[in-house]
Amino acid sequence: MDLGIAGRKALVCGASAGLGFACAQALVEEGVDVVMVARTAQTLADAATRLAALGGGAVAQVVADVTTDHGRAAILEAHPRFDIVVTNAGGPPPGNFRDWTRDSWLAALDANMLAPIELIRATVDPMMAQGFGRIINITSSAVKSPLEPLGLSNGARSGLTGFVAGLARSVAAHGVTINNLLPGTFDTARLASNFVAQARREGRPVDAVRNDRIARHPARRFGTPDEFGRTCAFLCSLHAGYINGQNVLLDGGSYPGTF
Repeated sequence: MDLGIAGRKALVCGASAGLGFACAQALVEEGVDVVMVARTAQTLADAATRLAALGGGAVAQVVADVTTDHGRAAILEAHPRFDIVVTNAGGPPPGNFRDWTRDSWLAALDANMLAPIELIRATVDPMMAQGFGRIINITSSAVKSPLEPLGLSNGARSGLTGFVAGLARSVAAHGVTINNLLPGTFDTARLASNFVAQARREGRPVDAVRNDRIARHPARRFGTPDEFGRTCAFLCSLHAGYINGQNVLLDGGSYPGTF
């Protein structure tokens, strides 16, 4: 299927690895010119080299922290206009809410709510003016099915979800859509590191922790980054113009509810 977005220009945050990289790769393969953003210069450069070798859309890179005013300003100074924006930032650490200070909450809000809102604010009006735009926020399945130790993420990402629900309805008539992608367990380096930490806490082999999680999963496997990236690319496509203000849950059926 031709997604109809070749030649468009996309910003993909957290693009050097994991699900952000998968989204950038899927867009490049569709002929989209992608600006990759991440904080670590060498990791980002290596990832950009891999994508450039695909021979699809052009690949550019900006080393920046999108959770800061300075980082976002650096991106927009180098690339002031985008047709597609994929926001993405790592979640705050798990813990007990009794231990979280005001600063803990502000850091979570800055990364997982306010930074995406600021990127939307900087890019949505030009999208509306040209009659086309796609904004995708990578959030978490915890928005739909909260986990108690992830309270910082639950709260900050749910705030972004509420904001998007209101804004998305006001831009659709101008050809702009805003949707959220909610990943469950995907086979990434971050998931692997979580299993290592859990195994260390429980005094168990890493393979046992991983296998237990798979055994409890309805699909009996984890999602692949490629699956996630291609879903992102479809939501950015011309064919997804009637999908707006949605929380698209990619969890292999783990969420037990009907709605």
